[in-house]
Amino acid sequence: MKKIMIYCQHLAGMGHLVRCREIIRSLAPTFKICFVSGGQMVSAFELPRMVEVVQLPGLRQKGAALIPLDETTSLEEIKAQRKQMLLDIFDRFQPDCLITECFPFSKMSMKYELSPLLKKAKSSLQTVKIICSLRDLIMTQPLPAEEKIRRIDKVCRLINRFYDAVLLHADANFQRIEGCFPRASDLTCEIIYTGYVAQSPSNIAMPTPEDITAFGDLSPMIVVSAGGGRHGYPLLNAMMRASPLLTHQLPHQIHAFAGPFMPEEDFLTLQQAAAKLPNVTLQRYTPLLIDYLNKADLSVSLGGYNTTMNLLRTRVRSLLLPSLNPSQTDEQRIRAEKLAHLGVLTLLTPQDLRPQRLAEAIITALHQTPTSHQIDLQGAAKTASYLQKLLTEKSALVEAA
Repeated sequence: MKKIMIYCQHLAGMGHLVRCREIIRSLAPTFKICFVSGGQMVSAFELPRMVEVVQLPGLRQKGAALIPLDETTSLEEIKAQRKQMLLDIFDRFQPDCLITECFPFSKMSMKYELSPLLKKAKSSLQTVKIICSLRDLIMTQPLPAEEKIRRIDKVCRLINRFYDAVLLHADANFQRIEGCFPRASDLTCEIIYTGYVAQSPSNIAMPTPEDITAFGDLSPMIVVSAGGGRHGYPLLNAMMRASPLLTHQLPHQIHAFAGPFMPEEDFLTLQQAAAKLPNVTLQRYTPLLIDYLNKADLSVSLGGYNTTMNLLRTRVRSLLLPSLNPSQTDEQRIRAEKLAHLGVLTLLTPQDLRPQRLAEAIITALHQTPTSHQIDLQGAAKTASYLQKLLTEKSALVEAA
């Protein structure tokens, strides 16, 4: 069985982690997987049991700075530990394929630990295929022209030196790499469009009694979600304030999911508000979000990659607010505007978070007929198929030699 080592670093939200998990679900039946995670752990977040999971000492991002999750250890100590751990994991696991999630198109702050790993993989006595797993929109933050040119040049040098392929998790008919990376033609490796990676219902998590009650309720269900939740408070707070206005116009039940990374003080404030609203249920996180969206009459959410793919998968009526985090706004806004143009969802703005306007938008959306689409959502399965072919061909070449 061929072995794949996957490196994933989530610094703010949990989108990279969720997308990796879905890809791993497709890889696990065929490959031996070592998944290396460098971000904050998420309780109730499960991977297939046959996958080896290695948790590096955690890092997160605050502004432009890296911050250790363990505040008793210095950043330099954490960096040294992580760099050595990655090299040791590679030596022990001896992968046939190394996948870096998003790097070098983003996460350049992790170059200190990934450059040594890439050099080790490239110089390995056995051939190691090196792959970049990449979301549809990258490098969308507004930057001064000279800085953007330097970043793009650095990406080209790293890709052309180390990588065998870039797996772009997008539909080429909807979003091409040239749309956000103007020097795509300078990349010498394969660019493979896998289709978007959309989640499947969990076959591990079991519904709680509260989930079973929610799924059996016949009143209109509105699901409110904020991804990882670090920047989700304004949206959930607006829903709490809009709910009493809706009560007078239509029966409904709101199921709100704050996200595991929402600051505790924000979550407590929302809990206090939800306790006064009999038609609102607030939870931190659910592994069954896709099941809730399948049942929902309407989704109100932030616009991260995975949330958006959930909306496309379930075809639920959707109100979508691009993240209010300045470093992420362009990526989410670009994708959401394109989907809104197709009529697949309705775009919200910060001005729409006023209670009356949000209530009106919800009522309007509930009376709309969901729009169909033809966007390719088979990214996880196609990633597995591509890697199976790539590593099988590699084996055939080795045997022939």
